[in-house]
Amino acid sequence: MTSLILAMMPILVLIWMMTKKNGVPSYIALPLTALLVAALQIFYFQTDLTLIWANVIAGSLSAITPISIIAGAILMNRMMCLSGAENTISRWLEGISRNKVAQLMIIGWAFAFMIEGASGFGTPAAIAAPILVGLGFPPLQVAMLALVMNSVPVSFGAVGTPTWFGFSNLGLSDSALLEIGQQTAMIHFVAAFVIPVLALRFVASWTDIRRNYIFILLSTLSCTVPYFLLAQWNYEFPALVGGAIGLTISIGLAKLNIGLIKTAETSDDNTTLTNVSRGEIFKAMTPTLLLILILIVTRIKQLGIKSMLTDATEAMSASLGILGDFSISQALIFKLSNILGTNVAWAYKALYVPALVPFLLVVLISIPLFKLKGSMVKQVFTETGSRIKMPFITLIGALIMVKLMMAGGENSPILIIGMAFSDLMGTNWQFASAYLGALGAFFSGSATVSNLTFGAIQQTIATTVGLPETTILALQSVGGAMGNMVCINNIIAVSTILGISNKEGYIIKRTVIPMIIYGLIAAIMSTFI
Repeated sequence: MTSLILAMMPILVLIWMMTKKNGVPSYIALPLTALLVAALQIFYFQTDLTLIWANVIAGSLSAITPISIIAGAILMNRMMCLSGAENTISRWLEGISRNKVAQLMIIGWAFAFMIEGASGFGTPAAIAAPILVGLGFPPLQVAMLALVMNSVPVSFGAVGTPTWFGFSNLGLSDSALLEIGQQTAMIHFVAAFVIPVLALRFVASWTDIRRNYIFILLSTLSCTVPYFLLAQWNYEFPALVGGAIGLTISIGLAKLNIGLIKTAETSDDNTTLTNVSRGEIFKAMTPTLLLILILIVTRIKQLGIKSMLTDATEAMSASLGILGDFSISQALIFKLSNILGTNVAWAYKALYVPALVPFLLVVLISIPLFKLKGSMVKQVFTETGSRIKMPFITLIGALIMVKLMMAGGENSPILIIGMAFSDLMGTNWQFASAYLGALGAFFSGSATVSNLTFGAIQQTIATTVGLPETTILALQSVGGAMGNMVCINNIIAVSTILGISNKEGYIIKRTVIPMIIYGLIAAIMSTFI
């Protein structure tokens, strides 16, 4: 019992620090929690000090993967903003339809769906929410809508980062990851029949939702059908491509007024439809279209480029003494193995992680396309650098914590917690699994970090009680996504963007309801998978 209490303590302390009144920021709370885990490993679990330091080094280096993706996403976001492309896209989306439900679905659902697939990390709310407020929707209601809408695509957000990187510590095969993605997509697909409607209810009346339900359903399916189908053979771009297809179809449906009640034009209507030329739209959308194209080309195995970007054939190697053995592959995979003489290792796929390719590449192509001046280019990179400082510290703390929680073999805190949960719930664990994932996203601010933190616990429980490992990890992935609705970091971010003050508690009390419903749908679906 003492071991269980001490193993749980870091997680409980982390939750307390981040949810108490005047909560501790994640960039402080997570490093402090990592320090607490290290202390427990040394003084109670008596884990070898060398192994602890090896995991600290590996955890710190592992943060390079997600932070480079975040940097790439922010870099593109700042380029789109400063070049005027973002403003052009906003004017275009605003001018498609006067129908309020259509505007909410096109911008709050389909457009945000695509942006989540491309970059994730809070970018959808940062782009979509201000557009909706600009159309006259109330900021507080828009914030809640954005949080709830941005849940279905999250498991495959930022080119599948929560899936392929979130479960990277578990030693899973590519086929197992694909199966997790398939089951995750199935659960999200079913939940999507309910979630957009619940999100719309924050802004629209039940009458408006009922009258425009055919459009809502068609817009939802236009994203989720290709999303589900793509997930059957790839876990990196279901959200990105599904969102792009859904956005195109939703715009077409709105222009043809399919499934929408006609909105009468009145003289006091302060919403004017803005005409944007096709040339302007195409130019503004070029970076996003290029991003999608490069991702597809580099992720389809049959084209052969993926194998080139992941070629592990060693090009050079060197011994770094006690630190370990360093090597670089022909595809620029940087690897540090035998860290401090242990079996702990780290690797970074420079060409395959979507940072240099496609984010940086697209930005470099876009600079001459939009004729950006040197001062603007400097501003793009400067703003990106300033924005990734705190997330970098947060991720280092999170990944060190995760590595240390998994250290120690049979006596590792993760295994102790997993065994306790499995003894408590047995085969009924599948009904609570998604909520553990949501808890991880709630305090960490990221579905990826949630999967990194709780993936090993979920895996241990599944193995112990005899539940399908891939199903339980799919539920964890869904939980991490639905946790976005109540995630403190996301709530603060969208509130800050929209100028909302001191409403975090109000928002959580309302978004927790669709999150609970989401978890129930996931639990029911798990019995059929």
